[in-house]
Amino acid sequence: MIPPIISRRRLLAGAGLLALQGQPWASEAGAWPARPIRLVVPGPPGAGSDIFARLLSVPLQQALGQPVVVDNKPGANGLIGNDTVAKAAPDGYTILLSPSSAIAINPVIQPKMPYDTQKDLLPIAQVGAAGILLVANPATGIRSLADLVRQARANPDKLACGSWGNGSTGHLVLEGIKAQYGIGIAHVPYKGVSPLVTDLLGNIIGVGFVDIASPVPHIRSGRLLALGSTGSARGPALPEVPTLTEQGYRSDVDGWYGIFAPAATPREVVARLNQEINRILSTEEIIQKFAAQNMPRPPIKNAEQFGATVHRDLAIWQSLAKVARLRVE
Repeated sequence: MIPPIISRRRLLAGAGLLALQGQPWASEAGAWPARPIRLVVPGPPGAGSDIFARLLSVPLQQALGQPVVVDNKPGANGLIGNDTVAKAAPDGYTILLSPSSAIAINPVIQPKMPYDTQKDLLPIAQVGAAGILLVANPATGIRSLADLVRQARANPDKLACGSWGNGSTGHLVLEGIKAQYGIGIAHVPYKGVSPLVTDLLGNIIGVGFVDIASPVPHIRSGRLLALGSTGSARGPALPEVPTLTEQGYRSDVDGWYGIFAPAATPREVVARLNQEINRILSTEEIIQKFAAQNMPRPPIKNAEQFGATVHRDLAIWQSLAKVARLRVE
């Protein structure tokens, strides 16, 4: 016969196991990570988000002792990749590296979102902060923002400018330029930066807004010309390229890349990821690798501070979208 006290202990232990079975991630949180981690990138291979994800994934894999596998899911200005993570199990094994446009702009201009950015995605760490580049094919003869404005005025509604999608940062900045200078330029949305850069190199489209990193080799080779950058400062890899603010169009809001997880991801996992990512971003090796990709020294923020940045930028882009009267149907 089993003594009553032992029987009761066994019953309580069994009840505890049943409770954990109802939360499949709870049993793994203490030993996290126990298997590979998927790092979703809402852009194609070669885009800025992909470049920085791959730079980060190698040291993060070493720090966590598990493979960190980059999974590209481009399309719809980041909606597809972000939605994948928003709907994933909150167990720390599916995380997101997203540009700010897909996080802070989409909710402002998209009438129907498949997820709630602020409720379904949990900010973990900010990976970088910089502007984007306005570039042109040399055959256009456009060398600066002033040249672009002059050509647009001389050829009303005949110029076109590409971006990596409807509602992207470049799309919003373009609409602001058009409104400030009273010019007509057609917006051409692409399914990511990589196909846009390909068409810019072939002069299929003459001008476009691209990320801060992927066109750098083409600019250095002279195959593309950098007309200017958004953001608060010039990029470290292209210090000769002036900001758009220096050229008369104020565009000093920095974009960023950030790591997110599904809501309800265990706090212990969030804290570990934030700690390891910030440690990696503070190393001289990563600082130099980011600078080579035209990204300034990454800011170091805890998860709450990064969440405050996301909340602030939502308000900033909402006001800019109203000025530009931009809404994607």
